[in-house]
Amino acid sequence: MDRDRVWQVIDAQRTSLAGLLEDLSDDEWRRPSLCPGWTVRDVAAHLTLQQLGLADMIGVMAGWRGSLDRTIHHMACARAAARSTDQIIGEIRGMVGSRRHNIGVTHLETLTDVLVHGQDIAVPLGRRHDMPPEAAAVAAGRMLSMRWPPPLPSARKLAGFRLTATDVSWSAGEGPEVRAPMSALLLVCAGRLAALPQLSGAGAADLTARLSAPAAT
Repeated sequence: MDRDRVWQVIDAQRTSLAGLLEDLSDDEWRRPSLCPGWTVRDVAAHLTLQQLGLADMIGVMAGWRGSLDRTIHHMACARAAARSTDQIIGEIRGMVGSRRHNIGVTHLETLTDVLVHGQDIAVPLGRRHDMPPEAAAVAAGRMLSMRWPPPLPSARKLAGFRLTATDVSWSAGEGPEVRAPMSALLLVCAGRLAALPQLSGAGAADLTARLSAPAAT
């Protein structure tokens, strides 16, 4: 998938998500998302923070919370509190057609963000928000191969398994096979346990147990 096609998918996902958000009730905006500790509103607000420049990143460092995850969550919550729902939706829709992305990352991280976080919002609400399998394959491949930003702990836990998509020609890794639709494999790479019931194959039970195990303290 070339760069232009990636941006076309990003635009389509932003447009679709803005439409979904417009249809939500106030209660749905407050519901938990798939991202632990984040509400639907927090995740939507986070998706307005995909075009940060150097000056913005200086502000991020000034508000550092001890880890990247905590800092990102703090920024999202602050943005969620400072914006109305209409403003959040408008900012997401306003990025359609833009090719800007956060400093320090590429268009592939932007793709991954919009694909995964769109599902973070839609899945727990029982809403449909389609993810193109080919785009999910590109995002999963990037997530499993990237060295910066550092790979997610969930992606590192996939070592020793072969992931195989059932709806697109894609596979990665070596070991017992785990099969699922590409969208589910991307969510598993991102640590979203809600996708685990979609897994099948010789390695599915072991991978499910590994990802479901409590984190070591």
